[in-house]
Amino acid sequence: MSRPPFEIAGKRIATGTSGTVDLPVSILPDHTPVHMSVKVHHGKRSGPTMFVSAAVHGDEVIGVEIVRRLLRAPQLSSLRGTLLVVPVVNSFGFLNRSRYLPDRRDLNRCFPGTQLGSLGSRLAHIFLNEVVLRCDFGIDLHSAAIHRTNLPQCRVTPGDKVTAKMARDFGAPVILNSPLRDGSLRGEAAARGTPVLLYEAGEGLRFDEFAVRAGVAGIMRVMRAQDMLPAKGIAKGKSASLLCKGSHWLRAPAGGLLRTFRDTGEVVEKGDVLAAISDPFGHVEVELTAPEPGILIGRAILPVVNEGDAIFHLAELGPRADEDTVEDMTAQLGSDPIFDEDEII
Repeated sequence: MSRPPFEIAGKRIATGTSGTVDLPVSILPDHTPVHMSVKVHHGKRSGPTMFVSAAVHGDEVIGVEIVRRLLRAPQLSSLRGTLLVVPVVNSFGFLNRSRYLPDRRDLNRCFPGTQLGSLGSRLAHIFLNEVVLRCDFGIDLHSAAIHRTNLPQCRVTPGDKVTAKMARDFGAPVILNSPLRDGSLRGEAAARGTPVLLYEAGEGLRFDEFAVRAGVAGIMRVMRAQDMLPAKGIAKGKSASLLCKGSHWLRAPAGGLLRTFRDTGEVVEKGDVLAAISDPFGHVEVELTAPEPGILIGRAILPVVNEGDAIFHLAELGPRADEDTVEDMTAQLGSDPIFDEDEII
């Protein structure tokens, strides 16, 4: 017996086919309509319904590139279940190359939203109800804010066994316990019974090949673990992700010109010198040292800093800490059979 078609926004996607559905969002002041476009792959065989979303923050373009490559993966022709992909959730921010909405609201603090609220509230309401809550689970793609960069990492809710397993299946270098925040997509979806795995990697308004490859490979591993895709062509992770119980930012002890000596993915020990900050004359130089051992999962990009600016994001290492983990994953992604030369553009 064949599966029924998947219905969304009054459109029907037949079994074994795919289609793009435009969800009406708003109309710009110049009368240009704004939509949220959803690509639906409705497999021939039954299975879970999953969503993948990007650009909840409009400047997080890495997620958009991850989605583009995912949609070209030949394995999707053997999909079990249904995959909903939203390349750009926050079209307003994406077009303006901005993290935020036109009124400076953060869309990821607007959930669950309402039909008659602010623009962010309305957009959150549409995305949550038309896409997220129709799925069994999902993966939301993010990057660091502009002028910062993140090591590829999955963030999970402490004590949540479902997202913890998804993160292990994903296989990013780091899994970080991260509490839920009020108004976030992850928090609202969890409250409604839809687990969402958050993937963080790279920098706003920039591409990072390692971050993109890790994202595509990780999504496909999760889909394979859920029996949505066949195993052929999906490489297993060579190293277990590093589990980090918590993290905090190390901040500039003074303002000036920043010189960093360590990079994301490096394991550091207490007392290691991570950076130096000097005044423009070179009269005064202050060192930033690691207050405890850990792994650097994020850092600032700009060389000019103010006192108190976040410089390095240091995560506490859990069991099986291995300094070679990131290098192993980098080597694996460099020859991952999911990708071919035509995809690296």
